[in-house]
Amino acid sequence: MIAIIDYDAGNLRSVEKALDALGEQPVISRDEKTILSADRVILPGVGSFGDAMGKLRQYGLVDVIHRVTDQGTPFLGICLGLQLLFERSGESVSVPGLGILPGEIVKFPDTPGLKVPHMGWNCLDIRPEAKLFKGLASGEYVYFVHSYYLKAENEGDVAASSVYGVRFHASVEHGNIFACQFHPEKSGTTGLKILKNFIELQ
Repeated sequence: MIAIIDYDAGNLRSVEKALDALGEQPVISRDEKTILSADRVILPGVGSFGDAMGKLRQYGLVDVIHRVTDQGTPFLGICLGLQLLFERSGESVSVPGLGILPGEIVKFPDTPGLKVPHMGWNCLDIRPEAKLFKGLASGEYVYFVHSYYLKAENEGDVAASSVYGVRFHASVEHGNIFACQFHPEKSGTTGLKILKNFIELQ
């Protein structure tokens, strides 16, 4: 069973619909037992870093997420769900993140000709051995919507990067923890392949 964590963060239904298309029957939940017993857990999200951390605390989900990742369950963060896994964000400087992976979230610099938020299709530079991108090669296009981007502390965690004015970390994987700054559920057949790879992780 795949659990999608419900903390009022926006794009839950589109993730659910993409998983449905792959023949899965995901459960959207904030129930501790349901999440802890799942075979796979997904943390989606759109919106503000500070507000999202507040909701996770309000619903008692911070400890649940740490327990899920500590017990080795495959875990996927999407968009804001990626950002929350890290230590801090320039969007909400007084609010600590989950701190599961080392790194920070920073705002895109002002660049002539480039609008922020970064919204649209961009290609990926994929690390060849990345599990989440099995069967995919660098140059694949995926869909982004974000004003802040990841600077992971450990380059070894970076599974894919992209460029929008600056080169940024677009996906990470560390043990059982996976995350994408882009939206695989909105990225056509490439995104479905990424979700399928997550589902089929050994």
